Amino acid sequence: MAILADQNTRVIVQGITGREATSFTKDMLGYGTKVVAGVTPGKLGQNVHGVPVYDTVQQALREHPAEASVISVPPPLVKEAALEALDNGIRLIVVVTERVPRRDTIEFLEVAQEKDVRVIGPNTLGLISPHKVKLGMAGGPVEDVKKAYMPGPVGIASRSGGMTTEIANLLTINGIGQSTCVAVGGDPIVGANFLDLIPLFEKDPETRAVVLFCEPGGVVEERLAEFVTAEKISTPIVAFIAGRFVDDIPGVRFGHAATIVEGDTGTTKRKIAMFREAGIRVAESFSDIVSALREYIGVQE
Repeated sequence: MAILADQNTRVIVQGITGREATSFTKDMLGYGTKVVAGVTPGKLGQNVHGVPVYDTVQQALREHPAEASVISVPPPLVKEAALEALDNGIRLIVVVTERVPRRDTIEFLEVAQEKDVRVIGPNTLGLISPHKVKLGMAGGPVEDVKKAYMPGPVGIASRSGGMTTEIANLLTINGIGQSTCVAVGGDPIVGANFLDLIPLFEKDPETRAVVLFCEPGGVVEERLAEFVTAEKISTPIVAFIAGRFVDDIPGVRFGHAATIVEGDTGTTKRKIAMFREAGIRVAESFSDIVSALREYIGVQE
């Protein structure tokens, strides 16, 4: 089964008339996602690829009940859009917008926590459960998604949206399918991270192993290692940690806003050591991901 969303999840798109949202809405529809309505203030009565547009979330949900929202609006407007979704009962929010002001992110994440709502992002390409649902821009056009992803027993959680698809494609060409693939987001402060997703994968009877794509910076991986040990997580985890060179250049950001090392905190060396101590397999190369998974789930070449 999928975590977070499946083929029955009904979705609205906030900011649907924007260029980016118009494009990924088409791709979501093409993949079979149930996009039931869109929201852009002042655009009531329009439609995007056949999806009706409303001025407010409340209007949209009155006509088209939904459980999830994908938000694609300018950074200064994200907080207002997220709070509107939260106030109207949305249970899953995917924020594709990047560089959202940190204070704004903290504010709407606190409300989401109070309401027990899952937030993916900001600065995420979204998530995919192969052959079931696609939220956001994950995987790109439908043709590419169908080539890169296939159903199976391996979950993926990645700090890089692009690498989510790269890992899925690697697994697919080696005959290993995926259950749910999530790009957690590259901003310094995001909603659901590895700590939130691993327990969901652990509870999913169809996920038999998980691949993590990790980067320098932040302490989530270090906390995950402690959590895996303390909670006796049984689902095998294979981690690939990119950007090891960043350890030697402290205080400099590479790529994502969250990819920055300060002192010993967030270094790849520390993450690797803690992962190994917790029994998490650290892949030295992409090919190691495949070989490790074959050991865990018994997929033959």
